[in-house]
Amino acid sequence: MMLQLAPSGLTVSWDRSLANNVRSDKKVVSSARQQRRNKRIFSQLKQQSERGEQFGRRKLGYPILRAVVSEKRVAAPTASPEKSVELNLEAIVTVRRKRREDMTESLQRHWDSLVDAIGQNVVLQLVSDKIDPKTNTGKRSKESALKGWLHKSAMQAEKVEYTTSFSISSDFGHPGAIIVTNQHMKEFYLESIVIQGLINGPVFFPCKSWMQSKMDNPEKRVFFSNKPYLPSQTPPGMKDLRQKELEDLRGNGQGTRKHSDRIYDYDVYNDLGNPDKSKDLTRPVLGGEKIPYPRRCRTGRPPMKTDPLAESRVEKPISLYVPRDETFEEIKQDTLDAGRMKAILHNLIPSLLVSFVDPKKEFQCFSEVEALYKEGFSVKFDLQSELMKKMPKIVNWIRETSEEMLRYDTPSIISKDRSAWLRDDEFARQTLAGVNPVSIEQMKVFPPVSKLDPKIYGSPESAIKEEHIMGQLNGMSVEQAIEENKLFILDYHDAFIPVVSGINALDGRKTYATRTIFFLTPLNTLKPIAIELSLPPPSPGCQLKRVFTPANDSITHWLWQLAKAHVCSNDAGVHQLVNHWLRTHACMEPYVIAAHRHLSAMHPIFKLLQPHMRYTMEINAMARQTLINAEGVIETSFTPGKYCMDLSAAAYRTQWRFDMEALPADLIRRGMAVEDSTQPHGVRLVIEDYPYAADGLLIWSAIQEYVQEYVGCYYSEPGTIQNDVELQAWWEEIKNKGHPDLRNETWWPKLETKEDLVGILTTMIWIASGQHAALNFGQYPYGGFVPNRPCLMRRLIPEEKDPEYRNFILHPQKYFLSSVPSLLQALNLMAVIDTLSTHSPDEEYLGQKQQSTNDLNVVDAFHKFSARIQSIENIIHQRNKDLNLRNRNGAGMVPYELLMPTSGPGVTGRGVPNSVSI
Repeated sequence: MMLQLAPSGLTVSWDRSLANNVRSDKKVVSSARQQRRNKRIFSQLKQQSERGEQFGRRKLGYPILRAVVSEKRVAAPTASPEKSVELNLEAIVTVRRKRREDMTESLQRHWDSLVDAIGQNVVLQLVSDKIDPKTNTGKRSKESALKGWLHKSAMQAEKVEYTTSFSISSDFGHPGAIIVTNQHMKEFYLESIVIQGLINGPVFFPCKSWMQSKMDNPEKRVFFSNKPYLPSQTPPGMKDLRQKELEDLRGNGQGTRKHSDRIYDYDVYNDLGNPDKSKDLTRPVLGGEKIPYPRRCRTGRPPMKTDPLAESRVEKPISLYVPRDETFEEIKQDTLDAGRMKAILHNLIPSLLVSFVDPKKEFQCFSEVEALYKEGFSVKFDLQSELMKKMPKIVNWIRETSEEMLRYDTPSIISKDRSAWLRDDEFARQTLAGVNPVSIEQMKVFPPVSKLDPKIYGSPESAIKEEHIMGQLNGMSVEQAIEENKLFILDYHDAFIPVVSGINALDGRKTYATRTIFFLTPLNTLKPIAIELSLPPPSPGCQLKRVFTPANDSITHWLWQLAKAHVCSNDAGVHQLVNHWLRTHACMEPYVIAAHRHLSAMHPIFKLLQPHMRYTMEINAMARQTLINAEGVIETSFTPGKYCMDLSAAAYRTQWRFDMEALPADLIRRGMAVEDSTQPHGVRLVIEDYPYAADGLLIWSAIQEYVQEYVGCYYSEPGTIQNDVELQAWWEEIKNKGHPDLRNETWWPKLETKEDLVGILTTMIWIASGQHAALNFGQYPYGGFVPNRPCLMRRLIPEEKDPEYRNFILHPQKYFLSSVPSLLQALNLMAVIDTLSTHSPDEEYLGQKQQSTNDLNVVDAFHKFSARIQSIENIIHQRNKDLNLRNRNGAGMVPYELLMPTSGPGVTGRGVPNSVSI
């Protein structure tokens, strides 16, 4: 080959013996040796081209390179084409096997191993970042098949490595993508591919994807290296593949999705009802002009026979479609299956008891509820004398094999003080440090006023008067208490009053629309001072509102306890249907769908968001199938019943705003914080000892700082965000297709600057991690003892003229327990929230796992983020030991650990996963 050196004008000729010798070396050596060998070749070529020196075989151990120096002048700076040198590379491919296989899968695996040996194999092809002028696409290597599939088929390992080799020319460029074809019958999980032997070191391809058989999907798959690129920076050889991959993920919006598909698309919530089974199971379509709602993943199933607008149902054990890579990993599925089995065993004996012994079995006293955790159901309810007579063999088998499974774990709320839940201070503390700490607001107006139409719902003014609360304000007037930020409120009046009549017409359900006022004591704790319970007016001008205040005697004590139970029931409904499901699950799904449809896997923002999207679509699909569907767990276990999703949709229409989902903005909106630039997080809490907010702001700020540094690595030039076509398409689609019913709202943030992007991303990551953790993993610790947090109420509070008032006076505790969930209802709920509060062994926690990238600046930013998250854990631990923080620490009190970043598996009441994973 010829090299022309412009400064001297010398022409250097190279002997072809080097290239011939390299080409003849077809044997694949170890990757380390290949890399050293290729590096020496390049170094040798470079030195000879610069100095024209001749190196001998003895010195370097390589063939003699002969240079002939000519005095002939050439025109600089043009260069004649070089003769390329052939390089041998090795690919190490990691495949993760299933932990368990059924008979069909096992046969398919063995068959694939056999046919692999005769050419029906897995084929890889490298794609260069350089353009091939002949095809005007990225240069391609020759296809190469994986080796050893048959030989390693009997290996007992979760992850198996296979290899193959490539021979490329030295002018091939840098491998930026790999095309993979699976010619087997069965899919397999492709963990990663590493290419070794390159001069600049190995190239890593993080795949983490199910490779479908060519028979199921004839399209070849492409995987990109871990080097991120903005769209405008995409190497020429990879541009077409980048665009093609996004088009494949978007699909064409037609047809029924198959289990093997990878298509992300949108649809309305039209699959919650089942009118084909019963008219009573008809539910309205959520999403559209009539009932605005976020969109969910499209499945394309055929419509119901009786309602063309409703999509047909798929019942367990068949799973709803989600894109194949969104499904649970085996260890996660095993955890859910174990929880399901535990729930079955927990409910088996009660179901038998209800079916054969006493269909109306109730708790008679609080000690019977407590006995569930100490002795187990079978011991307390004396199966020997009841079921043993009718089903002795089954009962003996259950007792011998599953006695431990019949005991429930003791919920945290009664683990230290079994009576703590009855106290007013604990009732109030849970508004700041319980499972729903995001509804409490500062009171700005007294008395509270409704925003609903008074012609329909009666007088907008609350029945709570100044005389109801004056004696509870430590000598302050109401005006003074409001001015000094001492009054707070849980106001569920407007959320519930539109559906109260419908709920109360349902069998076994009774509710009110509640308001509760709290006073901030000098100890920085809250105390409830008045509760208003409202029913819709039977006629214009009438009011059905009752006000309860803290007890003065035994009768008012129990009336007050019943009033608090109704507040807790309202609170549980809003928590589950609005703050938990709507805000952290349903509203999150469009962000995930849009990211896969418009952000390439090589886009740096996709890489940032990827860990925060894990499992969200699958858990939401499961919720549609068994939790929020007609007569699902939520409808059967929560007071609103069939009106549950009406309540959720109303909150989306009237309350949800993306810009208010940021933690500081939400705190300011609720009057729980004020802007203060002198504070570390830019806000000052109105109640300093507000555990959720205080710990949440630590995590929020850590996320924000990390996102700022991450975004700065890629968007340093003015205009780069506005000119990022993928990023802009992602944000526009979130608004126009993910949340189309609210797309014209003026509160949507713009996406023009780095600050805009940091705010949007920080909000999304916070919702997926900290916000969801705070609202989810305390469900069993606080709600596992049903009297503390009754999700369902079955009786209204009796008045003196009511026939049942005398029964209430004679047996107040029994009346209380007849108002909250029955025995079977309580056990069903406990089993479900136990599963929902459980961390899987494969949980990925905030700040623990670095996504694959070759950007050292990003790696450094993540390390700082990880260190800050670890320090937050220490801060929270110290706060929980501070006796001055009485909302965290006290006699028999549950410390606030829901935002403690790490956790082990199981129900721990702590841990902040990266994503909405349960």
